[in-house]
Amino acid sequence: MTRPSGALVLDGNAIKVRLQAERLHSRTPVHVDWLRFTTRLRFTPAPSIDLLFPLPVKETKEPTLADFMRRTQTTSVWDEHGRSMYLHRLITTTENCDAAPAMQARELADKCADILGPDFSVADSIQKGHDFYRFRWSITREGVEVGWVGFQASGSKKQQQAQANTLHVNLFGTACTFARLGWCDQMAQLIDDLHGDITRADLALDFFDGYEGGLDQVVTDYRAGLCDVGGRRLKCATVGDWIHGRERSFYLGSKEAGKQTNVYEKGDQLYGPEAGSKWLRFELRYGNKLRELPSDILRRPADFFAGASEWHARVLSQADTIPQPQPITCTPRLPAETVEAEVTRNLRWAYNVAAPTIAAAWEHLGDDFLNLVTSQKLPGRLSKFKPSELAAAFQRAKRRFTEAGEVAPLLEPAF
Repeated sequence: MTRPSGALVLDGNAIKVRLQAERLHSRTPVHVDWLRFTTRLRFTPAPSIDLLFPLPVKETKEPTLADFMRRTQTTSVWDEHGRSMYLHRLITTTENCDAAPAMQARELADKCADILGPDFSVADSIQKGHDFYRFRWSITREGVEVGWVGFQASGSKKQQQAQANTLHVNLFGTACTFARLGWCDQMAQLIDDLHGDITRADLALDFFDGYEGGLDQVVTDYRAGLCDVGGRRLKCATVGDWIHGRERSFYLGSKEAGKQTNVYEKGDQLYGPEAGSKWLRFELRYGNKLRELPSDILRRPADFFAGASEWHARVLSQADTIPQPQPITCTPRLPAETVEAEVTRNLRWAYNVAAPTIAAAWEHLGDDFLNLVTSQKLPGRLSKFKPSELAAAFQRAKRRFTEAGEVAPLLEPAF
């Protein structure tokens, strides 16, 4: 664990006050400290008319971004129209940028910023993407990026192409800490509305005035087997100056397993070891590699913290909280052949039975038919698979049908 420097240094007292305010508001000592989720483009609202077709602005010359920034100090009609026109031009002129997903990503970023609160906004520039996304919209606070929404695959590899039809939201710890009170409930509802998949959620429990026995007690618990889960000793790792007892972190579990706890001296991180702060943080980091993370993890973080293990529940009890432990069990990965079988079954039915009707409906209904089919839920048997698994399986099945040049036998759809 290293102490941040430069523009990233945050006022420890401001963070503490903010966390205490949230604790009073939510009536729970556990708060969400990081959030990532993915949604498919089909579940994301279509771009607004204003962004798709911005109204012309009566100006002697086309406004620049600088013009827009100067004029946003007023409340003139030009502001909204000028902003829409600028964003439309930015999106449609950015090299290799697909307009539709870029606009959908922009509006999702605006929605997330609105939920986080008035201190947050979306930068009016398209940045290079992260994590296999080609581009991103940055969510900022006081001019510093605190999150982003990624869109469009960065390449042609299978792992990258699996993300081509998705948008990804990544909200850093700073965003979660300084968001308006009550933001978690609204964000959880947004994720539900978008049929989103939470891919990471960090749950933090702070002992501002110290934890009984400190970090050394955590190590003692580990050696005594109190942190074991299912009779298994978890992996552990240490970071920091353990010789002099400062700026230390103790890790339990692993990222690969999708559940890791980092217990660290938060006071040393924010104030420096010379301040002598006793602030200790227990940070439980959930990932979706082996688990499906429900949106309720945002609504009831203390219950999910306590559900991680008996040891986590015992730690939480020292914060004078009596939760209802909610474990997140591992979800066995379904065999690839099962995905192939279900997708092949549905695709054969579409080719052999539904194709003539689909073609006629498309010819005569056009966009009305498109709106109808894109609003439908997945068939029951397909809903149990991850979007990336379905995308890959559909592409493989399509290639098999095309290369074979044959019509598959008639099968019923998997409803």
